[in-house]
Amino acid sequence: QRVSSINSISALCEATGADVTEISRAVGMDDRIGKRFLMPSVGFGGSCFQKDILNLVYLCETYGLKECAEYWRQVIEMNDFQKRRFSEKIVACMFNTVTGKKIAVLGYAFKKDTGDVRETPSMFVVRDLIQEQARVHIYDPQVKRADMWSEMAYTCGVSHENTPNLDESVITEEDPYACCDGAHAVCILTEWDEFKTLDYQRIYDGMAKPAFLFDGRLILDHQALRKIGFEVHAIGKPDPNKFSGV
Repeated sequence: QRVSSINSISALCEATGADVTEISRAVGMDDRIGKRFLMPSVGFGGSCFQKDILNLVYLCETYGLKECAEYWRQVIEMNDFQKRRFSEKIVACMFNTVTGKKIAVLGYAFKKDTGDVRETPSMFVVRDLIQEQARVHIYDPQVKRADMWSEMAYTCGVSHENTPNLDESVITEEDPYACCDGAHAVCILTEWDEFKTLDYQRIYDGMAKPAFLFDGRLILDHQALRKIGFEVHAIGKPDPNKFSGV
């Protein structure tokens, strides 16, 4: 519920030019609330959160607590909205089309330090990019390609049987620089520590221009990236094309 709450605030921040990290910091200073789970992202994943929330929805409905069931169902709907919103932002910022463009996805696991891809938000973003006919290249230090496809088929219904040229549309890479080479955009979808220390000047130099970077985990120095030349868009941050002084 806290994750979805701050994610809803991140959407409002992007619309108004506010900074979600400042909102999160201010709210977290209230001891009655605390600062845990107030960091927005592209969405939550994993095998537990959604399952447990849906169990709550079921229990509430079973005991006739319609309003309570709707409250918890909205947590799931907000999470779906956040993932969809991120995908739509990529397309909108890239001149309303990613058809034929190479999009580098850094991170596929639902969180860092694991290869777990169950309900990972990255999967839904990749699905949306496939549907927009982008060329998606993925780098994750622990995720196995077979696991990626298995979860994609089970959860999103995207498989080699129903999606032509899937292996040509989605390439997995063993190296983050190869993943980003020639890309039109880079998307940070898992908060792996190694992504904080990549040579972004090297990445920028090897990308198509304009070079877009979408930070779905708020782990990078956006001002430093803009000085390099990236057009940076991030969850809960003002859009540089809409608000001056960003």
